[in-house]
Amino acid sequence: MYVELLSLRNFRNYREVELAPARDGVTLLRGDNGAGKTNLLEAVYYVGNLRSFRGATVSSLVRSGDAHAVVRTTANREGRALLVEIELRVEGRDKLRLNRQAVRRSEDLLGTVLVTIFSPDDIEMVKGSPGSRRAFLDQLVIALQPKYGAVIGELERVLRQRNALLRSAAGAMRPGLARTLDVWDAKLASAGEQIVAAREAVVGSLALEARAAYGALSGSTGGRAGLPAEVVGISLAYQQSWDGTLLAALQGARSEDVRRGLTTVGPQRDDLLLAIGGLGARAQASQGEQRSFALALRLAGHRLVTARQGSSPILLLDDIFSELDPWRSAALARCLPSGQTLLTTAGAVPAELPVARTFLVQEGAVRLGAAGPS
Repeated sequence: MYVELLSLRNFRNYREVELAPARDGVTLLRGDNGAGKTNLLEAVYYVGNLRSFRGATVSSLVRSGDAHAVVRTTANREGRALLVEIELRVEGRDKLRLNRQAVRRSEDLLGTVLVTIFSPDDIEMVKGSPGSRRAFLDQLVIALQPKYGAVIGELERVLRQRNALLRSAAGAMRPGLARTLDVWDAKLASAGEQIVAAREAVVGSLALEARAAYGALSGSTGGRAGLPAEVVGISLAYQQSWDGTLLAALQGARSEDVRRGLTTVGPQRDDLLLAIGGLGARAQASQGEQRSFALALRLAGHRLVTARQGSSPILLLDDIFSELDPWRSAALARCLPSGQTLLTTAGAVPAELPVARTFLVQEGAVRLGAAGPS
């Protein structure tokens, strides 16, 4: 799929701007740091995921001094025209429209526009906390099966309510608390086990693609799928935070949860274990290896979504080459999937990159520039 036209009003540092990326190949967004290049990628990502990949709140996305912003995207998905309009409001609920029809639930828009993002912060998936790896898995689960957006939303809601109840108990099992916890535990177990099953299925599919991508990025193989793990040298394993059923685990941990005022078992405590050569990638791998692993995970996820959805997601590369050495930059440029790519940069990009169109980004403005990768 591809974006034909992105229109923004009062979004971040843009009063009003339009961007028409190339349908195929790389659209280069070149400009100084702080000019607003990443804001353009953030808008495209928001259309696909209804959230910022930088973790920004809606009030941060709306231009300072304004009450609302509008993101409008004309896209095409395998011949189907899509017009997605999002009105972001500092106060009140956002307004969503698809092909000029109101969308009442945000879950109904998820999966309409497929987007994959690569950024320098992706290294946190390897070297950071388990939360960054869980977020990656959940994003991929939703991209592969959008219905899980509602299940993940339900899990987050139940966890907030259960944790609020535990905090209010102030460490004591008060009268009626057990009965109320029984209700929340049942809800948490139902949503949680669905999500864990979906995550585990994704990890199983992701592993093979990630090994192939890592091999291509690290030079250990030609990127051929189907090689055994010991050849490429990486492994992925899902780690649950409990044994048996989740409902039984929640009941078994109830005293500890009340004492600590939070939920100590469940999908929100799980992890994705990553290893290179049998050693934990988080603590034992070099920074170059960690970056290659993170890129391999993103590439693998992109390929899975393409295969499952029958359409290649729009690929967003946020200043990714600034953190890579020349060899890895060239390898990534050669590994990029076909389709539409939007890339931000303040400097040079690899000669291997298939640049189709270049835009110069200045504070609050975008204009067409000379083609070429330099």
